[in-house]
Amino acid sequence: MPKKVLLATEKPFAKVAVEGISKIFAEAGYELVKLEKYTDKADLLKAVADADAMIIRSDKADAAVIEAGKNLKVIVRAGAGYDNIDLASATAKNICAMNTPGQNSNAVAELAMGMMVFLARNKFTEGNGSELKGKKLGIHAYGNVGRLVAGIAKGFGMTVYAFDPFVEKSKMEAEGIKVFDKMEELYSQCDYVSLHIPANDQTKKSINYDLLSKMKKGAALINTARKEVIDEEGLKKAMAEREDLKYATDIAPDCHAEIVESFGNRYHATKKKMGAETSEANINAGLAAANQIVRFLEKGDRAFQVNK
Repeated sequence: MPKKVLLATEKPFAKVAVEGISKIFAEAGYELVKLEKYTDKADLLKAVADADAMIIRSDKADAAVIEAGKNLKVIVRAGAGYDNIDLASATAKNICAMNTPGQNSNAVAELAMGMMVFLARNKFTEGNGSELKGKKLGIHAYGNVGRLVAGIAKGFGMTVYAFDPFVEKSKMEAEGIKVFDKMEELYSQCDYVSLHIPANDQTKKSINYDLLSKMKKGAALINTARKEVIDEEGLKKAMAEREDLKYATDIAPDCHAEIVESFGNRYHATKKKMGAETSEANINAGLAAANQIVRFLEKGDRAFQVNK
């Protein structure tokens, strides 16, 4: 029996990406089953029942899905974030969970810079805006995306700062980055802060009122990471007290309608998460996920495993 791979995508990959994924698995001698644009979780539970591997995008591989996948050996989230995989359940079932870091990074970085321009120019409405040249940009988490944002920002003539306790200071400085030792310094001294931290027990709601209230006059926070890292009550309080603060994100907060009504001109959220919504990122992440599955099933390659 050939190995079976489930491509479960409520929001499907682009056609060219699916064609590439299909080719990779055909060459490996695998059977590919596609579950696209599904609306009922029962369909996913049925489809995963006899799959050896699964690729997902924003789809949730929760405990029920993992329990239903009796033959599952590996799940790959096509993208950097993997909070839609129940890692504890995967580990308990001896299932390798992976992501595809770096494949969407440029798309997210360009979106972050676009949001800075959008806010700086009054959301492209009348009236004088401001320029990015000469402004201070703070990168909160200097990973794949943060590094690319920094490179683009330098082209705009911005001075780039960063805070990331998990990256060696010397490495950031070697790339022309001014490094802060404390997170509070980044928020209090930069005109723009671009947020790239993951959502985990340590970071959820960590961007809170105390931190936001320290932001520089006229500053803007750009969030292309996860909505869970924002303390929404703290965000609302800070923006109510500070009529100069701005916030843009591609992950609308739960209190989106309330923020639009109260601070509409200083706030923008896209209708859906769109950091990876480019043709290039779509293809890159899909092909990477397929190749990782083949390498894992054939060679036991656990590169990019996230539930070690």
